[in-house]
Amino acid sequence: MPERALKIGLLTHSVNPRGGVVHTLELAHALHDAGHDVTVMAPAAPGQRFFRPVRCATHLIPVGGTPHDMVEMVGTRIEAFTAHLSALLDKTRFDVLHTHDPIGGNALANLQDDGLIEGFVRTVHHLEVFDSPQLMFWQARGFRRARQVFCVSRLWQDILARQHGVDAAEVGNGVDTRRFSPQMQPEDAALAQRLGVRTNAPVIVAVGGVEERKNTLRLLQAFVLLRSRRPDAQLVIAGGASLLDHARYTREFKAFAQASGIAVGPEQPLLLTGPLADTDMPGLYRLADVVAMPSLNEGFGLVVLEALASGVPVVVSRIAPFTEYLEDGDCEWADPQHAASIAEALERALLHVDSAAVARSAARLARRFSWAASAERHALLYRQGLASTLPRQATAAC
Repeated sequence: MPERALKIGLLTHSVNPRGGVVHTLELAHALHDAGHDVTVMAPAAPGQRFFRPVRCATHLIPVGGTPHDMVEMVGTRIEAFTAHLSALLDKTRFDVLHTHDPIGGNALANLQDDGLIEGFVRTVHHLEVFDSPQLMFWQARGFRRARQVFCVSRLWQDILARQHGVDAAEVGNGVDTRRFSPQMQPEDAALAQRLGVRTNAPVIVAVGGVEERKNTLRLLQAFVLLRSRRPDAQLVIAGGASLLDHARYTREFKAFAQASGIAVGPEQPLLLTGPLADTDMPGLYRLADVVAMPSLNEGFGLVVLEALASGVPVVVSRIAPFTEYLEDGDCEWADPQHAASIAEALERALLHVDSAAVARSAARLARRFSWAASAERHALLYRQGLASTLPRQATAAC
């Protein structure tokens, strides 16, 4: 007899294109396609919508105003989530409430304290180090209070066990090979013209904006070294929609570009696109000669799967989690602490393009990482978590 479908609420911290938000939406679609009743919830300012169409139900939690700092922003969003979910639970019952960030985790912990829910699920993509003790407290509370904790890599599974005593289950990411393809499209040329991406020179693309965790300043330093040998090269940095404050790091980045004589803008050596429409991303990958991800800290690195599926070689840091799923033939490795190492890896990727090898790597990784398999794994773990609460529920009913 087939198991009944689950009613699942997925919480994410933003409607903008960040890795955790992409994971949440792809998981939601895969669970929905598997027959489950899925609702995705996120905070949104007036007029905001999810950056891409969502095929399942959504709830946007109204937030507004300009917070004074990160603590106020996070605190008000926790309060908004708590109030919205409290009202929603008066009318709707969920089998599973699953959050992908500390904001949702703290709201669900509040509801748990109030006796409105039995427990919740938390995925930890990665952890940050904040100067604020309050932010550090919220970050830890958001996973320590969860009934189940998931991670997208063994790296974070090990960190949670070793540093926090949390037994987390590993869940897979996925890549949509229907969306990301090496087949050039007629609109790709128009995208290059609109953004100012060079079409007659080596193009290096990085996704995620200017952030210390993404190692963007050291990537720029590597690009300056590379230009001594490839003076026509262009570095395109896409994205940057983040709730975190990266102003200081961005100032350092721009100051280095100016001091190095690197012009910024369309068709210039350095192009900062800012957040892009979701429909632009497959084409941007195809316009790249190399996709660079020399990060210092990642939860998984979905960009790597998307780039390879688009037929583009990648340069990545020789650190976990990349070393968990990439083999030597899949990428060019770099030491993320040294700009010279990143520059050398970029040059190797540009000089030794092997489209057949990229295609083989993409196919192998697509077989290993699919959203359908991820949804199946999540559903299994959800049911195990629900089963673990039955004795307590039965005792409470006596």
